[in-house]
Amino acid sequence: MSPKNSDGCGRAFPKPALAAFAALVLLAADGGAPADAPEQPRRIQKRAEILWTRVICAEEGRYIGWPSVCRLACGDVVAVFSGDRDGHVCPWGKVQMVRSTDGGETWGPPKTVASTILDDRDAGIVQMPDGELILTWFTSVAYRHECFAADHPEYRRHDGKLDKKAAADALGYFLSRSRDNGVTWSPPRKLAHCEQTPHGPVLLKDGSLLQIGRRFEKSGGAGGGKERTVISVSRSTDAGRTWEVLCGEVPSDDGGMDRSDLYHEPHVAELADGTLVGLVRCHAADGCMRGTVSKDGGRTWSPMTKTPMHGLPPHLLALPCGKLVCVYGRRDADPGFGEFACISDDGGRTWDVASEICLAPSHCGDLGYPASALLADGAILTVFYQQPRPGVKPCLMATKWRVSE
Repeated sequence: MSPKNSDGCGRAFPKPALAAFAALVLLAADGGAPADAPEQPRRIQKRAEILWTRVICAEEGRYIGWPSVCRLACGDVVAVFSGDRDGHVCPWGKVQMVRSTDGGETWGPPKTVASTILDDRDAGIVQMPDGELILTWFTSVAYRHECFAADHPEYRRHDGKLDKKAAADALGYFLSRSRDNGVTWSPPRKLAHCEQTPHGPVLLKDGSLLQIGRRFEKSGGAGGGKERTVISVSRSTDAGRTWEVLCGEVPSDDGGMDRSDLYHEPHVAELADGTLVGLVRCHAADGCMRGTVSKDGGRTWSPMTKTPMHGLPPHLLALPCGKLVCVYGRRDADPGFGEFACISDDGGRTWDVASEICLAPSHCGDLGYPASALLADGAILTVFYQQPRPGVKPCLMATKWRVSE
């Protein structure tokens, strides 16, 4: 859960209106199977037209989370995610993919594209200029934590059967490739660089991949000290085969704030002039994301500074018109659960939080990780995970929308 909003960040519309709309949606959906949950109605907001919100993949009795989306050169749209899960933390997560051949209107069934012996999570996907697809994800053993294992003895039994060396080899950050638009994939390859980010690397205009992510570092150096989160940046000029660390630590202006668990899950977008704009999930009490900018291809960055956007984690999309769109989930009852978007008209220097866009309200905070792709018709498709109604596990949902001029 993200911290309470304590500094008056912008809201999509007054809380009573948001609550009333959410209640209307949930009343309409109550009683139906997740896959049959009705679309949320078309809505006009100050800076956006919401065309529809609907379920695009549901796995009965199973949990889906942490998606990414990509529109391919062939016209298909693919979304990757962690599916076939018990819950938010479990050993069973698999990287799965769904495909749309009609611009996101309809979707095929889920296909498992990667499954290690550990929990596979947070898949990212990007297409290279030559058509090759790059899929990234990381594995987790969070299910070993006492608070989960005590409630799930089957997790302990499963973990006890794993070969220790095999489990150690399976823990980390992985990459797989496809040369046929995602029909088949290469065996996973473990990457040496350890920056974690939920949506994977982004493709820059020069054809290289840039990854901004989180790593843990001992504040006293390798020999000891308190562990803290560090945001760092790497680049690959050979489609992810090798990586160069461009910036070992993006600086911060948060002063003496405890950084042991402060910065997480960043994302970056390249503007038309080559400027890189990054946003970072931040666990400070204000609940607002931090922003940073690079003017030299990612080697140096401005100190991370507080933005007015309250939510987590960010995903950025630079539009051809010059606007920059950030989407994010909000897991606080105040100012309201749901998926939101905010627009910058000046390359990320300021954000129009007064006209924050509500993409999809929710009744609870088990949601988020929205990611966007620009469709052929100029609309935006934002995918995320969320419960379509109370009493069912989260599924994969999407909102199709347009930015208003």
